[in-house]
Amino acid sequence: MLVNITPQETRVAVIQAGAVQELLVERAANRGLVGNIYMGRVARVLPGMQSAFVEVGLERAAFLHVADIWEQRKPNGEAAKPIEKVLAEGQPVLVQVVKDPIGTKGARLSTQVSIAGRVLVYLPQDPHIGISQKIEDESGRQALREKLKALLPAEEKGGFIIRTLAEGAAEDELRTDVKYLCHLWADIRERSLGAQAPKLLYQDLSLAQRVLRDMVTGDISAVKVDSRENFQNLAAFAESYMPEVRGRLEHYTGERPLFELYNVEPEIEKALSRRVDLKSGGTLFIDQTEALTTIDVNTGGFVGSRNFDDTVFKTNLEAAQAIARQLRLRNLGGIIIADFIDMESEEHRAAVLAELKKALSRDRTRMTVNGFTQLGLVEMTRKRTRESLAHVLCEPCPTCGGRGEVKTARTVCYEILREILREARAFDAREFRVLGAQSVIDLLQEEESGSIAMLSDFIGKPISLQVEPGYTQEQFDIVLM
Repeated sequence: MLVNITPQETRVAVIQAGAVQELLVERAANRGLVGNIYMGRVARVLPGMQSAFVEVGLERAAFLHVADIWEQRKPNGEAAKPIEKVLAEGQPVLVQVVKDPIGTKGARLSTQVSIAGRVLVYLPQDPHIGISQKIEDESGRQALREKLKALLPAEEKGGFIIRTLAEGAAEDELRTDVKYLCHLWADIRERSLGAQAPKLLYQDLSLAQRVLRDMVTGDISAVKVDSRENFQNLAAFAESYMPEVRGRLEHYTGERPLFELYNVEPEIEKALSRRVDLKSGGTLFIDQTEALTTIDVNTGGFVGSRNFDDTVFKTNLEAAQAIARQLRLRNLGGIIIADFIDMESEEHRAAVLAELKKALSRDRTRMTVNGFTQLGLVEMTRKRTRESLAHVLCEPCPTCGGRGEVKTARTVCYEILREILREARAFDAREFRVLGAQSVIDLLQEEESGSIAMLSDFIGKPISLQVEPGYTQEQFDIVLM
């Protein structure tokens, strides 16, 4: 694991077998909000949507659905009362962010608080003790449950979820987590008493601390940090909460930048590209939209060695592994549609689906994968709590507005001709001056010069052309002189 820290941002890369498997970026000016706890104020209740907007001090009001109001939820997950009977405008409410603001949507809230530690997650309002589904050994699950119950104080009314990292954890690790989490919750409760909403009561750990807590398992052989001050801070954090990790922390002091040494920078560029080249010559095309992400698989330059079916099968198998890696790298979430190359053989389809599920099983984010649809598509969902890598590092193109394409210069020329005709009928000007991009003005002066002359004769007014260097190809103005 490589941790690159500057005052402006923290970047984390996980390297396995020489390839970047995960990339995480957090900027000081725009830290993630998931896990933060606020004393909020209900701004508006929407009975028709069974939701409320809650002011927590962010740019946009956050969203709270009735199903996320823990205090009045039935055992089957349904709401006991409609939201208008539970919340009123101006009412203070303790809430936790469960999903960051994404695109035009505000943050998603819940009134059920959960605080993550190294091996446990504390649920102060729920006495239930749950265990991560990734711990599959039934006898081990029961032993962990009994071990934790024995450590809990008699007066403890909260519950816990035993994380995957707790498998094989010693009693001391569990005891330390219980003590830390209960103490942290007591501090939050104390700060909430008399707090004037909206107010931040608890901010989740920094990215560097979170990856130490959540991602440094037995698979991680070393954590290299390129900042002395932050290395010391992380070492102190590890010493206090996860001493077994301290020995794997290293301060990188080399002259070459850490991400450059491990070839991470080119991988970031590739993770922002629409096209992904496979080793065999096949390609993936990844398109992210507001509603879903589509992944199209093509054979590209791969022709195979035996027959077409074999070529398709091998490309799809490689694509399945690449898709799983790209989802982690780009942090793509929500609905994902993968369009594999059509396969006639049911056996091949089953093998590709199995390979995809196997590759996705390494993902720490919750995923569901459905089989092939009648159209030959694979539907997946990946839990989305934070913005994708592209949304963190990029913004919509000011020229095309995020469409990925612009109108041709000729299309814009014809728009200009129509606009001049419309304005000539509406206004009595001495002259019409066209301001436009170089490519558009060049076309009007050369190939379309006859059209300009005909229009000038038709309206009986001169038309002049002027290049505006700052204009994009689609931009133009018509000035009435």
